[in-house]
Amino acid sequence: MLPIDLYSVLEGYGINELRPAQRKAIQAGLLEGKNLLVCTPTASGKTLIAELAAVSSIINRQGKCIYIVPLKSLATEKHREFSKKYGKLFKIALSIGDIDSADPYLKNYDMIIATSEKVDSLIRHRADWLRDIKVVVVDEIHLLNDPGRGPTLEILLTIIRKLLKNVQIIGLSATIGNPKELAEWLDAELVMDDWRPVELRKGIYFDGKIEFKQSK
Repeated sequence: MLPIDLYSVLEGYGINELRPAQRKAIQAGLLEGKNLLVCTPTASGKTLIAELAAVSSIINRQGKCIYIVPLKSLATEKHREFSKKYGKLFKIALSIGDIDSADPYLKNYDMIIATSEKVDSLIRHRADWLRDIKVVVVDEIHLLNDPGRGPTLEILLTIIRKLLKNVQIIGLSATIGNPKELAEWLDAELVMDDWRPVELRKGIYFDGKIEFKQSK
């Protein structure tokens, strides 16, 4: 069951019912601490799935949350969004700076938004507050296949699962080529859905006109 304070925030944002993927995630054990790999289209509500688990964990005093994103710009965007939404309920930190620091001040925050490189640094510096992490969200988890960021993210997730035995990992992506294999590697329940808020149509543009493919 969701905390009352979380219900109030969602109602304030006009969220009165869950989208298909969100319902599937709850049925798959989202609020019971199970690992989830969520593979659904853009704008289908993936971020809220992560929020439900993270915010519930924080409000119920089960543990902190680390929200991992690939880019500093995205981290800044998420920090702004979550601070506006949940800033009155708990403390939210943005950690994207010096990768040669343990940032001890973060022990006073409940949700930490950071890049994978920064989280890797925090682990290597043995930040003592990491033991309080209950939920780890990995946005754009398909970047595990990226030749640049992939190895860091893979090693990071491996270390996190080894250090934090009871951590809940939630991976989010709209484009995973091998979802079943990745879910198995994460020991996660796979949540897939093709619902999207706006119909996706394919067409060909030529000479100032678009000819759309007929829907079946």
